[in-house]
Amino acid sequence: LVSVPACCSARYNLALLAFFGFFLLYALRVNLSVALVDMVEPNMSLAKNTTSNVCPEHSSTVNVPRNTTGEKYSWDADTQGWILGSFFYGYIITQIPGGYLASKTGGKLLLGFGIFGTSVFTLLTPLAADMGVGYLIAVRALEGLGEGVTFPAMHSMWSSWAPPLERSKLLSISYAGAQLGTVVSLPLSGLICYYMNWVYVFYIFGTLGVLWFFFWMWLVSDTPETHRSISHAEKEYILSSLKDQLSTQKSVPWRPILESLPLWAIVVAHFSYNWTFYTLLTLLPTYMKEILRFDAQENGFLSALPYFGCWLCIILSGQIADYLREKQNLSTVCVRKCFTLIGMIGPAVFLVAAGFIGCNYALAVAFVTISTTLGGFCTSGYSINHLDIAPSYAGILLGITNSFATIPGMVGPVIAKNLTHNNTVGEWQTVFYIAASINLFGAIFFALFASGEVQDWAVSGYHLHRN
Repeated sequence: LVSVPACCSARYNLALLAFFGFFLLYALRVNLSVALVDMVEPNMSLAKNTTSNVCPEHSSTVNVPRNTTGEKYSWDADTQGWILGSFFYGYIITQIPGGYLASKTGGKLLLGFGIFGTSVFTLLTPLAADMGVGYLIAVRALEGLGEGVTFPAMHSMWSSWAPPLERSKLLSISYAGAQLGTVVSLPLSGLICYYMNWVYVFYIFGTLGVLWFFFWMWLVSDTPETHRSISHAEKEYILSSLKDQLSTQKSVPWRPILESLPLWAIVVAHFSYNWTFYTLLTLLPTYMKEILRFDAQENGFLSALPYFGCWLCIILSGQIADYLREKQNLSTVCVRKCFTLIGMIGPAVFLVAAGFIGCNYALAVAFVTISTTLGGFCTSGYSINHLDIAPSYAGILLGITNSFATIPGMVGPVIAKNLTHNNTVGEWQTVFYIAASINLFGAIFFALFASGEVQDWAVSGYHLHRN
């Protein structure tokens, strides 16, 4: 197989557009965590006396009177937990249908309209907040519905676009957009709240999402065969590299899928990783404000640091993973297991450490950053393992694992909010402990039961051969 150069190729263009899509997807998802701090009346988040004895204020900057034109709402901590969690109630519903639809109709339209829908509902968020908390929760759940189809749709597209030995590279580029979206939107949302007004957080990101949609519809196609401007050489290269890996049968083998132990290994790993990821994603701004006592501007930049580390790690580990498989002849399963172990045990260790350094906020930020950065190894670990074991059904498998992996997004923040009613360091240590032990369990389970081979049920009538 002659490899076709990456530069300007159709498959790398797809990875790049997907990168921007996931960038916006996460920007639309996390901007509420930052804006919420500004949407709530200050005395509602906490009675001051409980925090003042934890860590000293250390903001040297005098607080400039910020723009206070945004509406303020009196939502208590539990209501805020529900608002932040409501997204995931929509998100979980469309995972498996999304994967199934993508396998039948292709991922392009599904992914495009998923992001388009999310953007439209983001534009409606300020209006919904004004109408009442029920409307806001509904709008967030609808955004979740739209985003739920995106990852399965993307996995499904990659099953016909990504040559096996370029899988880690291509997928890590496209999904790394999610981390960078978090990196940019956390501080940017903070600045928009500071200098303008929280409603613009939703207007600006929503508009960008609608713009992206037009580029996506114009430039992308579901398969190499239907692409308008792909070179003949690249098309042949992709199709020939995948020819023995895809199934031709029309019906989905549901029963063997659900009985597959390698799939459950991914489920457990995905669930465990997301527990830590979502707990931090939704609560890091709160932790920094209530325990480490940062003001909003510092908060945005420091909350974003961990995701910047993670983004770098995803891009690099994707390159390393394919290098090890191609040049060093390491088996796929060995690479997936090693990367998952590093990406889950590393974060667990540093997360627990972050709970024990008291008010040393530089160290706290450093530890949380290292923890999240190491998590980036998982993208080339369990995260793309679906494509190794069943390329034809990768979208459906991701729908299944992501459904389970959404549960932490729903219950993690709620449990964490409930454990931290008084916002003491001890309470937060418990939150970090729980996350770390779940991570540890997931890593071990994956290392024991994962596979790197295309499963028998995933190819119809082929005799299996090692790749």
